[in-house]
Amino acid sequence: MFPHHREREQPIFCSRAHVFQIDPTTKRNWIPASKHAVTVSFFYDANRNVYRIISVGGTKAIINCTVTPSMTFTKTSQKFGQWADSRANTVYGLGFATEQQLHQFSEKFKEVKDAARLAREKSQDKELANTALSIAAPQDLSDELQSPPVMCVNGPEDKLFRSQSADITLSSEKERIKKMLSEGSICEMNLEAEFFSLQDSNTKLVAALHEANANVEQWKKQLTAYQEETDRLREQVAELEAHGGHGPSERLKDELTQSLEELEALLKAKDEEIHILQSKKVEYHEMEHDRDEAIHRLRETEMRNAELERRIQNTEQNLNNSLEDRDRMDSEVQRAIEILDIKIFDLNDLRQSLIKLIDK
Repeated sequence: MFPHHREREQPIFCSRAHVFQIDPTTKRNWIPASKHAVTVSFFYDANRNVYRIISVGGTKAIINCTVTPSMTFTKTSQKFGQWADSRANTVYGLGFATEQQLHQFSEKFKEVKDAARLAREKSQDKELANTALSIAAPQDLSDELQSPPVMCVNGPEDKLFRSQSADITLSSEKERIKKMLSEGSICEMNLEAEFFSLQDSNTKLVAALHEANANVEQWKKQLTAYQEETDRLREQVAELEAHGGHGPSERLKDELTQSLEELEALLKAKDEEIHILQSKKVEYHEMEHDRDEAIHRLRETEMRNAELERRIQNTEQNLNNSLEDRDRMDSEVQRAIEILDIKIFDLNDLRQSLIKLIDK
């Protein structure tokens, strides 16, 4: 039976890094898997009790690796580390911006690997316990689980055949819905990772915009003061040129001209900073739009998963009803067999009686 309520995978740690994969041909060179730094997250699946490393770039999963106790994360430099995934037959490499981020990821990898090892040991202990219980089970329980014999009576045999056909149909429907549910879970996981990455980027952009807005007024005041100073210096230069002085006035003129050029360069730099902040503001609005789209897709996926769970419940109900019908038909077949046995016994007695009467 499938569970009626399924817990989703939850992110437990995330970091940003450049993702690489080993060249499958040379096994030496690194191939970039992302054009820029992406979010690399650890996810925990409470249903299956497994840990996974997931990174989504655009609409495809760059990393989808299940952590096993045999994996080892190796630091190859101050900001780069790698590990091998035998299931995917590849080696992943991560390039971090700082040494601290690499250290945090390495420590989390060790922690998750130890948790995966404990989970595997518990699973093995549970399997051993179930095996022992199955061996010690009574023999009559196994006899009850065996299929009842099919009698050479046309009516009951047809009923049993229809019951077995219904079981096969229900099993295939059950497998199909299970596959659809797993595909919905993968899609939902990818959307959650994408949403988590967009949320992280949104937080950083909001902090940058707050800081920029706090400095804009100060920069405007500085620009106004610089413009006033520039105008004043220009007026002084014009007055000096009008007087046509020489000697010390020429030196003062040169100094004022140099100061004027420096102020103009500073004004130009401030204008460029303002343009950069305005472009970041546009990027922030684009990130908000992407985040809203990701939230919308996530909600659609949740709705599809809810529909799949409802269909699974209906299938389970139909399966239970079919099992009840089969049990009822089995009991009817058994009663029919008993009645036939009685009739055969009566016919046998009647035949013996007729034989005796004929002999007399």
